[in-house]
Amino acid sequence: MKPISIKWVLAHEPIEIFIRAAEHFAKVIEEKAPGQVNIEILTLSEYSEKYNNGVKITKNQLLDLMDSGKIEMSQMYTYVLSKYNEDLNALDMPFLFKSHEHATRVFEGPIGQELLAGYEKNSRIKGMAFTYSGGFMNVPLGQDIASLSDMAGVKVRVSNSPVAIDTWTALGADPVVMDVEDLTEGIRDGSVGAGESSWPRFYACKHNEVTNSILDSGHRLLLTNIIINNDFFATLSQDLQAVMLEAAVEAGRFERAISVADVEPTSARAVNDGIRVFKLNKQDQALFKKATEKVYTKFKNHFTDGLLSKIQKAQ
Repeated sequence: MKPISIKWVLAHEPIEIFIRAAEHFAKVIEEKAPGQVNIEILTLSEYSEKYNNGVKITKNQLLDLMDSGKIEMSQMYTYVLSKYNEDLNALDMPFLFKSHEHATRVFEGPIGQELLAGYEKNSRIKGMAFTYSGGFMNVPLGQDIASLSDMAGVKVRVSNSPVAIDTWTALGADPVVMDVEDLTEGIRDGSVGAGESSWPRFYACKHNEVTNSILDSGHRLLLTNIIINNDFFATLSQDLQAVMLEAAVEAGRFERAISVADVEPTSARAVNDGIRVFKLNKQDQALFKKATEKVYTKFKNHFTDGLLSKIQKAQ
């Protein structure tokens, strides 16, 4: 029998982490269903050259290509996928997750399954597993900041997440919606003075070229999902569907693990390179949480009833 072909297209940096996750997925599939699936892992430029007559495709068009079925699989930011399920924005709430273990309980339990299933109602895309794309966030700084209060008035790069925008507004900063891949150029040209990012991106996205200090805030997680076109998924046998879902969970665990493993050596390298790395002290963390209480109040009734409480209490 001819193997089923899957195009897995990636658009975000650091591309190496995304590629390794896709390769791990392919490895698990081959182990569980040998010879049945051929997974072709492509960057956007490679897909454009091979399947789109060389016409360039932007990362912002990738979701539409997924929804149309031209691309079978990808890995994408949850804030982008919130277009189809606004509950995914709940995951951006500040200090929502106590630890990686807490996050795993949420992502691999009933709450995670409900969130992954939620955007099938409004799209032809199926969520398969949660991935980190960097883990807990940090804030590379293009100007001297001594404490959280110094962030007042600073233009801060954020994702197009209403929660992220309101979080920094509550702190007195001036949030600027910008892709994380554009943060370095944004600091360089003065469009922003700082921005949310993550440790695996610090050197991969060349943040180190424009900053000599970084706030290791850990205030929220930078998250992605492994996704598949649902019409394509429905054509697979039930056995193969089960294998695909198992492989996605294993790939998600693998990707989250390598994201976490990258934090300590990258932060140590930054310190060795003379970059000031500092965490929120108890006073600033308390200030952060107090200032963003209004964000919790605002969004309490915006998401599915009880969702935030369930995430906070997940065992």
